[in-house]
Amino acid sequence: MARLLADRPADKLTIGDMARQLGHSHGAVRNAALTLVRRGEADQSGTGQPQFRANAKTAEAAQRAVISPPGTHSPRAQAATARTTYTAAAAPRQTGPIRRAGGQLYHPRELADLPDVEALNRLRDADVPVLLYGPPGTGKTSLVEAAFPDMLTVAGDGDTTVGDLIGEYTQDDAGAYVFQYGPLVTAMTEGRALLIDDATLISPKVLAALYPAMDGRMQIQVKAHKGETIKAEPGFYVVAGHNPGVHGAVLTEALASRFSVQIQIGTDYDLALALRIDARVVRVARHLAQQVELGELGWAPQLRELLSYQKTEAVLGTKAALANLVGIAPVEDRDAVADAVTKAVGIKKIAPLTLGKQLPASAARQPPGSTGSAHRGRPR
Repeated sequence: MARLLADRPADKLTIGDMARQLGHSHGAVRNAALTLVRRGEADQSGTGQPQFRANAKTAEAAQRAVISPPGTHSPRAQAATARTTYTAAAAPRQTGPIRRAGGQLYHPRELADLPDVEALNRLRDADVPVLLYGPPGTGKTSLVEAAFPDMLTVAGDGDTTVGDLIGEYTQDDAGAYVFQYGPLVTAMTEGRALLIDDATLISPKVLAALYPAMDGRMQIQVKAHKGETIKAEPGFYVVAGHNPGVHGAVLTEALASRFSVQIQIGTDYDLALALRIDARVVRVARHLAQQVELGELGWAPQLRELLSYQKTEAVLGTKAALANLVGIAPVEDRDAVADAVTKAVGIKKIAPLTLGKQLPASAARQPPGSTGSAHRGRPR
C-alpha cells in the first residue's frame, strides 16, 4: 500500500483504485490505508468515499512494506479474503481520538476487549452484519463514522421507500427522466459500508429489498430499472441503528435475524467528565439514567445532550443552559428532570428556557454590559 502511494505521489487514490491495483480485497486495503493515515504515513481527504495520497513519510514506510504482486488474488479469492477472520496483527489498536469526516473527534470505547472501531472492522472483514441499539444521542452513528470513513447513510423513518434505498427516476434539467441509483446500489457497486439509521422505523416491506444483498446471494434486482441485477463488490457491508424507546420502532424477527451481532450503546458518563462537562450536570444525567433503567423514568440526558449543554453554557451561561436542559426533556419527565437539576446545583427553582417580557427599545439596542447613553463619558 505504502509503495503504491509512494510511486504515485501526485495521485489521490480511492480504496477501489488501490484494491484493483494491488489485487487485494477492499476490506484489507481499507484497513491498510487507515493504518498508514493513523501513523502519519499517508494523507486522507474527502468525505463519503475517501481518497489517499502519499506524504513525506510514505516512501520511508514503503521500505518496510511487503506487498503481494498484483493479480495474486482472483475476484473469488478477494471475496473470500474479505470474509476471513481479522487477525490481531492486521492493524494497531486504535485507542486515541479519531477524527470523523465532519471534523469531530470520536473517542473509542471498549468492545469485546478491543477498541470498538477495531471490533467493527473485524466484523466487517468477516462479513458479520451489526445492529447497534440504544437511546438517541449515545453515539451510534458517530461510532460507525469513525470505524468506516467510506460509509453511506440511509436515514430511516416511516416514509422511507424502496426508491430511497435502491433508486428511482428523477427529472433532469432537460426535462428527461433518468434513473438515479440510491445509496444501497452505490454501496454495493463501490464496496462501501452502508448505515441504515433508525432501521426499525422503516416498513418491513421496504427493508425486504435490502435482504438479498445481505445473504448468500449478495445481489439485488432493480425492478424499476429494466430488472437490472446489481452484485455486491468485496467490502460491501451493512450496519443498522435501532432506538428501542422511539415511538413506532419495531424490531421484527426478519430484521433481527439478519444481524448476527447486536451491540447495546449507552452514554459513557466518564467520557463526559473527561470532556470537562459540568460534573454536577453529568451526575444528574447519570442519576436519571439509573431511573430509566429501573423503569421509573422515560428519559435521561445522553452524551449528545450533555455536549449541547456545554456549548449552550459557553454562549448563554449556566442558568440558561440548565433551563434548556430541562426544556428538552419530554413533558412527562420534565418535572423529575427539573427536580434533579435543582437539587444538584442548589437553586430553588428552574423552568424551561422561555422568552420574557419585551425589552424597552433603548435597552434592546444596548450591547451586553452597557449602562446607557446617560453614563457615556462619565467615570464609574
